[in-house]
Amino acid sequence: MLDVAGRTASGREPRLLLRRPGPPTLIRAAVVVAVLLFTLLALPQLLSAYYVDAMTQVAVYAMVALGLGVLVGRVGLVSLGQVAVLATGAWSAARLLFGTAQPFPLVLLEAGLITMILGTVLLLPALRLRGLYLALITLMLAGAVTVVLATLNFPNGGHGFTGYNGNQVHIPPIRRPSIAISDAAYFRYAVIVAAVMFALVAIHIRTRPGRAWAAIRQSEPAALAAGINTTLYKLWAVALASFVTGVAGGVMAGAVHYLYSIDFPAYTSITILAVVLMGGAYNLWGAVVAGLLMELLPALLQNWGVSNDWLTILFGIGVVQVLTTAPRGLADQFPKDMARLGRLLWRVVRRPRAIPAATISEGEAP
Repeated sequence: MLDVAGRTASGREPRLLLRRPGPPTLIRAAVVVAVLLFTLLALPQLLSAYYVDAMTQVAVYAMVALGLGVLVGRVGLVSLGQVAVLATGAWSAARLLFGTAQPFPLVLLEAGLITMILGTVLLLPALRLRGLYLALITLMLAGAVTVVLATLNFPNGGHGFTGYNGNQVHIPPIRRPSIAISDAAYFRYAVIVAAVMFALVAIHIRTRPGRAWAAIRQSEPAALAAGINTTLYKLWAVALASFVTGVAGGVMAGAVHYLYSIDFPAYTSITILAVVLMGGAYNLWGAVVAGLLMELLPALLQNWGVSNDWLTILFGIGVVQVLTTAPRGLADQFPKDMARLGRLLWRVVRRPRAIPAATISEGEAP
């Protein structure tokens, strides 16, 4: 028997038996590796420069959706301020890249840490709020950050803390890592950074923080009764989401070469939340789907000559459809629908066909 402390009756702690990964786990790992290798090696060769740039932005917004998915899907905190976090990470990385000669990976790490600290400090007073109240506060925070960036013009390659070049004579582009100067190489770089962020979040989900977040999402009073420090773990989730989004901002800075405050409107946070809900906030693959909806779909519509204004209608219909028929998102529902369709087709194929009576000869009749 085990007591409350988890010891056996003899006073010794039980040994933990480590299970070998089963076939489903190995299959999922093989699928992830295959998709990653295809994306890194084959996809840049198959796409034009236009779609390579779009897929780089997909990698960026997949990380943004990943951070928001931690808050919404794992903890139950609805945030509408992710665009402010993304802008903070992008401008921090740009200032570090303009003002120092540090390696690009170190700049990404520093941008993530700066964003993590700022995001945690700013959201600390609002952690007692939930639902609509927290969403409104984070939305106002996103609007405030947009106003500050528009006022400071921070930075565009000039000298000083703000880095603003008022003469507009020559604005150098934000530099990229030396191993990823071309668009195709930078796309691969962005995918590798995104894979590292996904691995970081997956480790958190499968360990103690993930279990605490699940308990908080189900019932915060029950989690408190179980001895879980809810404030600590909610701060942990906010810090992780801010760090991942800050790193995404650094990758975005290198992708676009130039940053403007108009690239970070506050309403973009609403669109990000919509695509996260459609993709699936409870599934890591949902962040990938959200990135595709956020950046690849507009690129396709623009290439086909369709106005991007239709996206508002499409996303509105998509959110209603997902919330009513697939609350766990497309990443969870689509494989189930395909499995049902496959079983249906298999039953149709295996169904015995009746022989028409006209084809039976008189000698074969009973």
